[in-house]
Amino acid sequence: MSLFDQILGAVSNPQQQASTDQLGSILGVAQQVAGSHGIDGNATQAIMSVLGGHVRSALQNQQGNNPQDLVNQFAGLGNNPQAVQSLFPGGQQQQVAQDISQRTGFNTNTIVSMLPVLVPLALNLLKTGSATQSASQAGNPVLNAFLDSNQDGKVDLGDAMGLAGQFLNQRR
Repeated sequence: MSLFDQILGAVSNPQQQASTDQLGSILGVAQQVAGSHGIDGNATQAIMSVLGGHVRSALQNQQGNNPQDLVNQFAGLGNNPQAVQSLFPGGQQQQVAQDISQRTGFNTNTIVSMLPVLVPLALNLLKTGSATQSASQAGNPVLNAFLDSNQDGKVDLGDAMGLAGQFLNQRR
């Protein structure tokens, strides 16, 4: 099942935190941050696709930490430099920005300035699969799909955000 299928499943499952309002907020903030840097929505999707690969690697490499704990701690809709520093310590943030820049054609400094908003957004999207407080369900199927535990390589955060936008537009 694809990442977006897992997100849709979470939206329709009252035992999980996802909602169409949450998806709309995530997409709205992504569009705002992109617009403030003169970047259109399609380009933002490309940036999120590359960033998603780095976020996945960082979450998979969290030794001694539960990836869900990091998602819960740093998921959000605002500027959070601590989220970036927690996932990409030391010089990794600059390396991530340079990779995104090389693969998308955007200025590295622009990417660096966007990361404190885009990383919490990415984590917020992953949090959609978390159980509600009243649910006793274990695990987060959205996060599990994102971490691609079966290693089939079919995970793309940018595509999931693009599909979420299409899904929300169809509901209006």
